[in-house]
Amino acid sequence: MRVINLGPDMSLAYRPNLTNNTKEKEDFRNFESGSLQERVFNTYKLMHTNQTVDFVRQKHLQWSNCNHTEMSMMDAIMSLDQLVDESDPDVDFPNSFHAFQTAEGIRKEHPDKDWFQLVGLIHDVGKTMALWDEHQWAVVGDTFPVGCKFQNSIVFRDTTFLENPDEKNSCYNSEYGIYKPNCGLDNVLISWGHDEYLYRVLKFNKCHIPEEGLYMIRYHSFYPWHSHGDYMHLCDDKDLQMLPWVKEFNNFDLYTKVTELPNVEKLRPYYQSLIDKYCPGILKW
Repeated sequence: MRVINLGPDMSLAYRPNLTNNTKEKEDFRNFESGSLQERVFNTYKLMHTNQTVDFVRQKHLQWSNCNHTEMSMMDAIMSLDQLVDESDPDVDFPNSFHAFQTAEGIRKEHPDKDWFQLVGLIHDVGKTMALWDEHQWAVVGDTFPVGCKFQNSIVFRDTTFLENPDEKNSCYNSEYGIYKPNCGLDNVLISWGHDEYLYRVLKFNKCHIPEEGLYMIRYHSFYPWHSHGDYMHLCDDKDLQMLPWVKEFNNFDLYTKVTELPNVEKLRPYYQSLIDKYCPGILKW
């Protein structure tokens, strides 16, 4: 394939200053206090009450056939202008800006991995479900396995699962529950949300993103695993090999959330070229 050099990448001049951030790392993901605390807690309370084995299985049937609409990846990204994530204690601006912030952070540190940059751009696109009348508690927020014991590292673990029927079901509340040791995360039902949905959209449309990128997309919200080391007893060798990639992605997903917003219109041509390479054309959603 012939590569055409169009000269300097003018979008570089419009990148946000991701290093000019006065917020310390330990100040991110503060679920104890802050102006958004009530909104965040209520979202997780609904999530942890309603995300059950039966619910997750039903959502797989509802969304995995990708028969809801057709649109390009860029249109899906820009649709997130309409969405503010109600589970996120760090941001209160539309999710589309976070997409470009994450991508730009990755481009700065990994200029040779264009697929990684694209993953940063699209990782939250599954949140479009919330624009199609899906409840935000079934779209956003940290994910966790259903069908086995809810681990203590899950956000608000002590106070928000009290009304979840699986919590009291002996088939589901043991360490392994319905799973076998080291069965692999691919065989584990994770609470339904934007991670799993986008993963399935990309697979359905046969997009050309490497396996490492697909893992980042599918498990970037699985904080009890990649940030707290829980659920390792369910992982197989492939999961453990992919874990460092998910951890690397998390550095950009979380720590690029700064108040300076990128000039999206100026950055779009560069990222459109990546979409054309890995997720071209009109996709089924």
